[in-house]
Amino acid sequence: MVRLQGVVPILNTAFDDNGDLDLYSQEKLVEFLLESGVHGIALFGTAGEGYALNGEERDKIFALVRKVVNGRVPIVVSTGSTGTRIAVEQSVAAEEAGADALMIVPPYYLKPDGNGVRHYFESIAARVTVPIMIQDAPAMTGVTMPASLLAGLCKSADCIRYVKIEHPPTAPKITAFVNEVGKDGFAFGGLNGQFLIEEVRRGSTGVMPGSDLADRFRQIWNLLEAKQYDEAHKVFNVCLPLLRFELQPGLGVSTMKHNLVRRGVLKSSAVRHPTLSIDKHGVEEVTTLWNQIDCYEYC
Repeated sequence: MVRLQGVVPILNTAFDDNGDLDLYSQEKLVEFLLESGVHGIALFGTAGEGYALNGEERDKIFALVRKVVNGRVPIVVSTGSTGTRIAVEQSVAAEEAGADALMIVPPYYLKPDGNGVRHYFESIAARVTVPIMIQDAPAMTGVTMPASLLAGLCKSADCIRYVKIEHPPTAPKITAFVNEVGKDGFAFGGLNGQFLIEEVRRGSTGVMPGSDLADRFRQIWNLLEAKQYDEAHKVFNVCLPLLRFELQPGLGVSTMKHNLVRRGVLKSSAVRHPTLSIDKHGVEEVTTLWNQIDCYEYC
């Protein structure tokens, strides 16, 4: 069973100006992430606009990513659904197609209680063998899962191994989860790495940010591994204003894509409705924030 750790960014989906898939830019983005030294790549998360892709498009992107990655790092695929049966089917299909791990949100239309959440995840775990990461993101799903429930799920099935905690305040919840789960599970941070340093110091083993700052996150990760916390804070604090900007509801994906166009990775910053695009003032604001990062001595 693959071990996930480190910087595992959510792959942004590349579109052309008409909103169609741009597989050439998609390949460039995957190569950019690999050259940045990421420890894995995650597909179809919120920053990847997975909610705006049909099944055929997901298959095309997954096949391309597998070809380019060629086993160099693990590939994590989001397979959660509003229905348990669909989530099971999508998870089995992703494993059969070559996913190294699955990231799964709880059902978010009819929001189940704790017993319902257990039934959902245990039903998926009974049908797959690759690691499952539970995505704990109540702001998006409306489903609240306490640390005790998450730890219990990790103990209930061998393949439920990870939790991506995006329930603020994230650092105390990671402490609670780590204390409950012991050696039976591992915590990842989300929310674009906003509290990366605090989370790592409380026991998190990885982070799942967007794609545009993957190389900066790898720098910070290396410093944290070396326990150079003051230096890690210096690099992180330069990136923080942009991370804060990207956490504005609905605007993060567009901001990330503008940065990737600026870096010569994507041809277009197009997003698909209902994802929002930043306006011309936002583009100017992001440019100012990016220039601060670009001039910093560590970059």
